[in-house]
Amino acid sequence: MKFIDLQHQYLQYRPEIDARMRRVIKHAQFIMGPEIKELEDVLAARVGVAHAITTANGTASLEMALRALEIGRGDEVITPPFTWISTAEVVRLVGATPVFVDIEQRSFNIDPGLLDAAINRKTKAIIAVNLFGQMANYRQISEIAGRRNIPVIEDAAQSFGATQNGQQSGSVTQIACTSFFPAKPFGCFGDGGAIFTNDDALADRIRAIRIHGETSQEHRYIGTNGRFDTLQAAVLLAKLGYFDDELRARQRVAARYAEALSDICRIPLLIDGNTHTYAQYTIRVVGREQIQQAARDAGVPTAVYYPRCIHEQPVFADLGYVHGDFPVSERAAKEVLSLPLHPFLTMDDQDQVIGVLRSATMAVGRS
Repeated sequence: MKFIDLQHQYLQYRPEIDARMRRVIKHAQFIMGPEIKELEDVLAARVGVAHAITTANGTASLEMALRALEIGRGDEVITPPFTWISTAEVVRLVGATPVFVDIEQRSFNIDPGLLDAAINRKTKAIIAVNLFGQMANYRQISEIAGRRNIPVIEDAAQSFGATQNGQQSGSVTQIACTSFFPAKPFGCFGDGGAIFTNDDALADRIRAIRIHGETSQEHRYIGTNGRFDTLQAAVLLAKLGYFDDELRARQRVAARYAEALSDICRIPLLIDGNTHTYAQYTIRVVGREQIQQAARDAGVPTAVYYPRCIHEQPVFADLGYVHGDFPVSERAAKEVLSLPLHPFLTMDDQDQVIGVLRSATMAVGRS
């Protein structure tokens, strides 16, 4: 059994993927070839924004977004401590300081009720993360940020394809960033990402930053090499026609897990108005180590995203946070467990996962 079955996916779509890749090899425009513009156009149309700008990866997307907003030394950026480290890492990379705000119990996303206390005159942006594939509460976040004219960056690395009150992830804030890492619900065959915005001036700045700050043979900004490979764009173009079917399949698998496991653990809660990509199907359990070992013994793969909060990582020790500062995040880090979920997971495999989880959880409860 595979946690994510990318090989099966390739075999399903092989004729389209191979044809798209052969076309790139034939025209040999491997950097910024025509597939880049084609992909950006279809992504912008799907998300419902004026501009989609492809990038080298999700981390580069976040960093370029901060650079485009001219955030740097002396500035602060608010973000949650329970997520992948890149969300805070990019803040440091542009010279700013990450300020952490705890998450909600029910959604794993940043708690809007705690934002006011964290905002001060140095606050120049809020990065809200759509953890595991469900969008954060952007109505409240944007209302709070809007009163202070603070831009909100939607970290949609795990939520491309999700919606909130009918709006696509990537379209609800001034700027949004996503990732096309292979394990994402919509992934390529390597690293990749994109930035979405309706702001024409911001889009122009991002496009320049992506190619070393160059505009019309002049370098107006300190930029980077943030380009997306043409071959990877070809892969995404081939996959895009199947993406909605894959999302529905992911949601069916998630619904079956919910029905079978809701009495033995805390299952993901879908917030009203949201749809979910289930980039990871993440439950909360007591006795995680014993349950993981039982799953390993039975040949069932599991994963933990994320076993240690960002504020507890050595690289951020100088910020002065200590264990206990963000209790909801810290508890989540001790309890979360992600189960196999992909569009090609068979019912038999899912039944095995469910059976192992139920047996292991009951054994932990008896011990």
